[in-house]
Amino acid sequence: MIGKRRGMLLLVQLLIVTVCVSVTTIVAVRVQERLLLDRTIERVTAVAESLADLPAVITAAQVLAAAGSAPDTAAATEALQPLAEIVRQASGVDYVVITDARGIRLTHPTPDARGALVSTDASRVLLGETFVGVEEGTLGLTLRTKVPIWADRTADSTPADSTPAVIGTVSVGLLASHGAADLDEGVLQLTPWVLGSLVFGILAAAGVDRVVGRRLDRLEADSQELDVQRRLAAVLRDQTHEFSNRLHVVYGLVESGDPREALDYIGTVVPVAALDSAEALRSIEAVGLRAALAPPLAALTARGARFVLHADTVARAAHVDDEQVTLTANLVGNAVDAVTARGTEGRVEVLVRADEQGFALTVSDNGPGLDPQLRTRVFERGFSTKRLERSRGIDIPRGVGLALVREIVLRRGGTIAVGRSDAGGARFRVTLPAVALEPDRVWR
Repeated sequence: MIGKRRGMLLLVQLLIVTVCVSVTTIVAVRVQERLLLDRTIERVTAVAESLADLPAVITAAQVLAAAGSAPDTAAATEALQPLAEIVRQASGVDYVVITDARGIRLTHPTPDARGALVSTDASRVLLGETFVGVEEGTLGLTLRTKVPIWADRTADSTPADSTPAVIGTVSVGLLASHGAADLDEGVLQLTPWVLGSLVFGILAAAGVDRVVGRRLDRLEADSQELDVQRRLAAVLRDQTHEFSNRLHVVYGLVESGDPREALDYIGTVVPVAALDSAEALRSIEAVGLRAALAPPLAALTARGARFVLHADTVARAAHVDDEQVTLTANLVGNAVDAVTARGTEGRVEVLVRADEQGFALTVSDNGPGLDPQLRTRVFERGFSTKRLERSRGIDIPRGVGLALVREIVLRRGGTIAVGRSDAGGARFRVTLPAVALEPDRVWR
C-alpha cells in the first residue's frame, strides 16, 4: 500500500512538472512568435517607408504620373530595379515592389512580372493608407507592408498650397515560410532550456518523493505498529484476566491442602507431564536455567521427540544471571519449534557451560535448518521464518527472540555464530565473557 502511495505521489509530481513546463513552453513559443512577427512588421515597414521617401523613387513616380494615361515604364524600371535589389539584399526581405499610380510594377524580383499590374488590391494604399498584413502574391504567401509614394511638394507640378497626391506605392514583403523558419530556429534555441527545466523538475520531484516517501514509510510503519500494539494490548488484557482466574484456582487448591489436585490442574494448562522424569536437568545447578529448560523438555517429551543435554554441561548458580537464562530460553524454544514437523523423530541437543571462565551455550536441532542467506537476517527485529500466528483476530508479532539474543550478546561483548548441525538442522553457538555478578542477578 505504501509503495503504491509513493508511486502515485511521484506520478502526480511528474505530471505537475510536465504540465507546468509544457504550458510555459507553449507561452514562450507564443511570445516568441509574437515578438518575431512584431520585429518583422517593423522591419518591412521601415524598409518600405524609407524607400518611399527616397528622391529617386519619388522623381521616377512623378515622371510617370505626369506622362499621361499610358506612360512607358521601361526607363523607370531601369532606374529603380537596381536600387530595389540593393535594398532587398541589404534588408533581408524577399521582395521589393514599386508601382506607379495605376498599380503597374516598376520593380520586381521576377523580370516577367515587371511592367504588369499587381496581383493584389492596392486601392486603399493609393488613397493614402498604409497596409500591413498577409497576402498571397506571385511569390507565395507573404507578410507585407504597402505604403504610398507621395508627390514632392517642392516639385514644379505640385502647387505649394495643395494636398500631396499619391503617385505610386512601395510594397516590401517577407515569405511566410521564411518567417516560420525563423520561428523554428527560435524554438530550437529554446529546446535545451525546456529539456533542462524538465530534467531538473523530474529530479527535484524524485528528490521530494524520496524525502517525503521516507517520512510516509516511517509514518505507515508507526501507524501499523501502533495498531498492532493496541490490539495486542486488548488480547493481553483478556489473557491476563484468564491467567488471573487460573492462578486463583491454583491458589484455592493449594490453600485447601490439595497440592496433587493443583499439579493436575496445572498439567491441563501446560505440558509438564514429563518433568518428573527429567533426570538430565539435575546436573544443572542454576535453578533459573533449569526452569528455562524444563518447558522445552516437557514439550518434546509430550510429542515423543528427544531432548539431549550434553554430558559436559556445567551451570553453576554463581555464574548464571537473568540475561543468560533469557537467551537460553529463546534459543532452545526456537529449536523446539524447528523440529515440530519431525514429530517423534525430532531432536534438540543443548550444551551449557557457565563457570568462572564465562558462559557458553550450543543449541542444535535436526529441523530444516537455515538458508545461508538468512543467517544474518534472522537477528533482525521483526524478521521470522515462522508462519504468522493470529490470536483473536490480530497478527501476533514475531522476530523478537533472536533480536533480543543478539542485543544481549553485543551488549556484553560476546559472540554468536549460526551454522549447520551434524543432523542437518541449525546450530547456534553463544559465548559471553565471565563477569562478576551482583547477588541480586544470580539465579540460585
